[in-house]
Amino acid sequence: MNEKLKVQSHHLERSAYLYIRQSSMRQVMENVESTKRQYDLRGRAIGLGWRDDQIIVIDSDQGESGASASWREGFQHLVSDVGMGRAGIVMGLEVSRLARNNADWHRLLEICALADTLILDEDGVYDPANFNDRLLLGLKGTMSEAELHVIKARLRGGILNKCVAVSIVALCRPALSMMRLAMSFSIRTLKSGR
Repeated sequence: MNEKLKVQSHHLERSAYLYIRQSSMRQVMENVESTKRQYDLRGRAIGLGWRDDQIIVIDSDQGESGASASWREGFQHLVSDVGMGRAGIVMGLEVSRLARNNADWHRLLEICALADTLILDEDGVYDPANFNDRLLLGLKGTMSEAELHVIKARLRGGILNKCVAVSIVALCRPALSMMRLAMSFSIRTLKSGR
C-alpha cells in the first residue's frame, strides 16, 4: 500500500516522533553513518506531510542497549507521549532501534494501535491497528530480539575462546620454561663433552 495513503489528516495534526539510538557510545562515535541515516528519516516525515517544526527528535538514549526499556528515558518519554495521543507517527531506522525486547516492542505496538499512531522504519509505513501490518511488525520485533541473543552468544563464544587460549598459554608457559632450561642444560652438557 502507498505510504501516503496510510497517513491521514488526523495523523498530520499530531507530531512526528523520531527515535534515534545506538547500543554503545563506541558505536555512536565510530558508526557516524548510522547516526546520519537515523537523523535523515526526518526527510521521510516531511515527504509524508509533516512540517519540520512538528518533528520531535528523541536521541537521549544514544549509547544505551535496546535490551530493556527500563533505563531508557527517551523510550519511556516516547511511549508516554504516544499514549497521550501526541504522536501521529513514530519513526526509527529499524525495529531494533526502538526495542530489542519483545515485551517492550509489543507494548509500544499496542499503545500505537490504541492511539492510532503509525510506525515508520526504513522499509515503510505501518498501521499497528491493521492486522497485516501488525503481523509484519511483530515478526520484525521477534527477529530483533533473536538477533540480540545471537550477538550475545557470539560475544560469549569469543570470550570463552580467549579464556581457553589464555589458560592454555598460562598452563604451557611453565612447561615451555622447563623445556628451554632442559635444552639449555643439554646443549651445555654436549659442549662440555659430558
